[in-house]
Amino acid sequence: MRYRKLDSDGDFMTGHGAADFYTDTPNAVAQSVVTRLRLWAGEWFEDVEEGTPYRQKVLGEYKLKTAGAAIKRRIAQTDGVSAVKDFSATFEPEIRKLTVSATIETIFGETSIEEVL
Repeated sequence: MRYRKLDSDGDFMTGHGAADFYTDTPNAVAQSVVTRLRLWAGEWFEDVEEGTPYRQKVLGEYKLKTAGAAIKRRIAQTDGVSAVKDFSATFEPEIRKLTVSATIETIFGETSIEEVL
């Protein structure tokens, strides 16, 4: 698996050759998970079914029971993820911040992610 790295602003890294990519590492899978979590369902014009169902199953007053399951499912369905070992999703409504943390087993080993959405 080869996955282009993102810089601190979330943009693709370029200009450094092979150093711009994760190749066959847990970080490649983690980057894929983060990228998939950042894509909202309906946002990509080529496949409006692709994406994390934030509007449909995560955000909203009565969606607390479905939110964690929807996000965890999105992580588990990422190519290279073998298992989701630890998972938490914490929403802070006062500042409208969702923090997702997970330890995942990948085909290349274990890694952790923490994403603020």
